[in-house]
Amino acid sequence: MVDVGRRNFLRGRTRPKAQIRPPWALAEEAFIDRCTRCDDCLKACPQGILIAGEGGYPTVDFSRGECTFCGDCVSACRPLALLRREGDAPWQLKAVINDQCLPQHGVECRSCGDFCDANAIRFSPRLGGPPLAEIDPDRCTGCGACLAPCPGKAIRIA
Repeated sequence: MVDVGRRNFLRGRTRPKAQIRPPWALAEEAFIDRCTRCDDCLKACPQGILIAGEGGYPTVDFSRGECTFCGDCVSACRPLALLRREGDAPWQLKAVINDQCLPQHGVECRSCGDFCDANAIRFSPRLGGPPLAEIDPDRCTGCGACLAPCPGKAIRIA
């Protein structure tokens, strides 16, 4: 019997490095095994944030916008590599702020918070400098709305 990795290789499917998959994607190995790279999910995304990534597999590009979790990509996925189950979160991704955040360098900025509909970004006052951005992981959906507006490119989704 041929193992899954070899079977995919024989089909021309190589294992791409980990990328952010569309919401409700199966676990990476199952996703790669099922995804036919048909691009139907890319075409269905009204936000236009799904692109063909490494190996032609769909990945999320937050520089194009945010995910609204509309589910159109899931509905378009015929091989069921994206599978929405009642009660399941779309993914476990969250926004993470790094040390390039402008307030950490004395510059007033609240751009990320202005775009966070979930109100997951708070600004803690501090003496001698502008308030610092903090992510509330319980409120953050990982939608990516805060990413593109950040002038310091200090936010990533992980």
